[in-house]
Amino acid sequence: MSNTPSTLFDKVWDAHVVRKIEDGPDVFFIDRHFIHEVTSPVAFLGLQTRGIDVMSPERTFATADHNTPTINQHLPVQDLLSANQLNQLEANSAKYGISHWGLNNPKNGIVHVVGPENGITLPGMTIVCGDSHTSTHGAFGAIAFGIGTSEVEMVLSSQCIMQPKPKKMRISVNGKLGRAVTPKDVALYIISKMTTSGATGYFVEYAGDVFENMSMEGRMTVCNMSIEMGARGGMIAPDQTTFDYINGREKAPKGEAWDKALIYWKTLKTDTNATFDLEFTFDAADIEPMITYGTNPGMGIGITKHIPLSGEVEGGKASYEKSLNYMGFHEDDEMIGKKVDYVFVGSCTNGRIEDFRAFASIIKGRKKADNVTAWIVPGSHVVEQQIKEEGILDILHEAGFQLRQPGCSACLAMNDDKVPAGKYAVSTSNRNFEGRQGPNSRTLLASPLVAAAAAVTGVVTDPRELMEEELEVAGTY
Repeated sequence: MSNTPSTLFDKVWDAHVVRKIEDGPDVFFIDRHFIHEVTSPVAFLGLQTRGIDVMSPERTFATADHNTPTINQHLPVQDLLSANQLNQLEANSAKYGISHWGLNNPKNGIVHVVGPENGITLPGMTIVCGDSHTSTHGAFGAIAFGIGTSEVEMVLSSQCIMQPKPKKMRISVNGKLGRAVTPKDVALYIISKMTTSGATGYFVEYAGDVFENMSMEGRMTVCNMSIEMGARGGMIAPDQTTFDYINGREKAPKGEAWDKALIYWKTLKTDTNATFDLEFTFDAADIEPMITYGTNPGMGIGITKHIPLSGEVEGGKASYEKSLNYMGFHEDDEMIGKKVDYVFVGSCTNGRIEDFRAFASIIKGRKKADNVTAWIVPGSHVVEQQIKEEGILDILHEAGFQLRQPGCSACLAMNDDKVPAGKYAVSTSNRNFEGRQGPNSRTLLASPLVAAAAAVTGVVTDPRELMEEELEVAGTY
């Protein structure tokens, strides 16, 4: 065994290499394979055509999320393509003995929400899914990344994948976050500094005070957004916060197996003096609530700032102007006060219980703005139940909001939750590309706190202003 200091990424990657190909990719073993209804049907068809079985059905987990409606899930799905894909997932799972959580199953939900909440996602694992935001699971000290349909077939048939080893990057954020600054803001701030291609070819480890003090749900949000700066994935070293989150979950180790796992998990950290190919450090004090103004996640600014001038941003002036024209914005515009038509709270980025607690903290005692249509969508039935048990549902109803049923919803417009053309949506999801939430829709990425402030005022609003109002009323400000 080498005594050379290793990074967390190296420790997990090297432990899963089955074979190294000279001047080529590694043959890489996969511990967990998540599948859903959109990227799996063609992969299963490939298996059938070749007469091959699923090698390790016990390592494969299926859930329906992308195409699912978020209302009336007890009724037949009306969209024929969606219904066919959902039926195929159920049939293929049954054929090959794969665990399947379809609509109305109490464990159903967004794939990157249900994996962690059921204890399927564990430190030191390799995890893949035919979905780009598989990087979410890196919050547990796992190597997790999205794969294409042909690679889904490869993993189903061999439990391995061929991958070149990415380079290593460490991003440290130190200090204390300001008021109303959430993990989503940290992610959007980093991406705004790195640009959408700044981490291309790298696997990122997040380090520093901010991540050490962050909850598991917050860490998942940050790792989820890693690919929006071009990274292959992101990860955070497991610690007591990680272990406390996992302990007792259904598929987590129990008894002696837990004790043994814990011994291994505690070794999963970057050694002192281990080297990275690239490092960046940011100051937590520089981060304020963020919002995007353009058509990629890197086009984000602090909510009190003005849209940058074309000369202040990287890239061509023509593409910058095209982005602003699509959004109906102008250089030097103030974001505060911009009209909002839709608010979406949910997705694998911000569809967990902490996100709904944050949203409720702002809307409590207020009313939804008349001009806003709000889609409040839990990431799973477990989250939905928590919302009810904690009284958040009552707060939503009193403020004029309705809770929808679990699913990817308006994140990607592959279901009925589409933002109409020309309308503005403050969204807690991960991408604001042209048409991402519906043809010609306009997306402003933000945290649940910023989304809540917009939902009750009808315009882009700094949530700190509403928090100040609360303090004034309480006589403590």
